[in-house]
Amino acid sequence: MLDRRLFLHLATWLGQWPAAPGLHVVRSHRRARPAWDGRLRPALAVGAPGRTVLSVPPDRVDAVRALVRSRSVEELLPSLPTAVGAPEFTTHAGLFRWSTAPARLPDVGEWISPTSSGLPPWLRLFDREVLVVRDADGRYLAGVGIKRHDAYGHELAVGTVAAARGRGLARRLVAQAARRVLDEGAVPTYLHNVDNHASARVAEAAGFPDRGWTSFGVFPY
Repeated sequence: MLDRRLFLHLATWLGQWPAAPGLHVVRSHRRARPAWDGRLRPALAVGAPGRTVLSVPPDRVDAVRALVRSRSVEELLPSLPTAVGAPEFTTHAGLFRWSTAPARLPDVGEWISPTSSGLPPWLRLFDREVLVVRDADGRYLAGVGIKRHDAYGHELAVGTVAAARGRGLARRLVAQAARRVLDEGAVPTYLHNVDNHASARVAEAAGFPDRGWTSFGVFPY
């Protein structure tokens, strides 16, 4: 049975869930409004095995539905930015994971303000505390930010500097952040490109299994 928090997250985030078999284009005013980082996400899809919901702005539904009728997802992606009125944007396709039972890995990071000194630019996009590991001299090694898409689903983003990879920091940070998300009453999600094998290993080790779910969309560079 699908976790209720995940069901509510997908219904809120996309505008509809679940769907009958096939690819379904639905309208959502959220696609015409800034997302967690203040930038637009004019097309967003999540797919369970055999069924996918593609969420687009209300005024773009007809154009995207016409595009979908004759194309697979792979064929659709190159034309999708123009169809949703954002030809300058790029596309993303990957795996969609979630967890209600993060791995029991020891905590490794501390929660600090995203405006703290020494953090990479991507962590500064977040408006609440981020989870960070520093070395003995205070230099940043790895961190996690939480994209609070709605009250029910919070997506985790993790990054590790090259010199600190292979130590298991990312998986411990993801598991630690996932426990916080669950404590807040939401379900933690984790998205990554299909060919990002390092990210896949982090997800698996942190307790985010591959259930065959996917995601794709249109994003700003």
